[in-house]
Amino acid sequence: MLCIIQARMSSDRLPGKSLINLVDRPMIKWVVDRVSQSTSVRKIVIATSIDRSDNELVDYCRNNNFCCYRGPLNNVASRLSGAVSTFQGHEFIRISGDSPLIDPMIVDCAVKLYQATKVDLVTNVLERSFPMGQSVEIIRTATFKPLCETMTDDKDQEHVTQKYYRCRERFKIAQFSSGINASTQNMSVNTIEDLDRVSRLIHESGGKPGGWMELLSQLENLDT
Repeated sequence: MLCIIQARMSSDRLPGKSLINLVDRPMIKWVVDRVSQSTSVRKIVIATSIDRSDNELVDYCRNNNFCCYRGPLNNVASRLSGAVSTFQGHEFIRISGDSPLIDPMIVDCAVKLYQATKVDLVTNVLERSFPMGQSVEIIRTATFKPLCETMTDDKDQEHVTQKYYRCRERFKIAQFSSGINASTQNMSVNTIEDLDRVSRLIHESGGKPGGWMELLSQLENLDT
């Protein structure tokens, strides 16, 4: 299945975060490496913007043979729509570029659910139970592209799936849960404090982070 990682360099809280060094490699490479461990992903595309602030990210992708697509900076929905058209996916996995510890097993779980249900959207975000940084959505292209054309609100264009959640009566949505409430835990990187926390988790793992449950246990120990 096609996986699209949305990433940009112009973060207000952590500028240049896609290429910021996280222990031993840029953060975007952590995301790609983790997603690559999924048995369900056939192609990974990094969807970034046409803004010159993302030129360095595009150069990095090209130098490392990562597929890259450039679209609008602020209209993420349009950017993803362009990427899925270019790389011809009937559906796509959506991953955020600030999720360097994304668990490939969660990706595989989402894909299995999608294949079993053939819904418009598979998500673990609608009712959050996984830690932040472990979010996965799978979106059916046939419903996403026409919906994308109706997104005139800036928040819908940025957050992409909000309109699905608001209009649940129009779409088939399958939600999956972790079985516990870990929604307040944070494994994503949006601030320098997040970067420090995730760096410590990676060091605790000997540079080879495990699955999200193992990381959760380590994260809780960091806080004690």
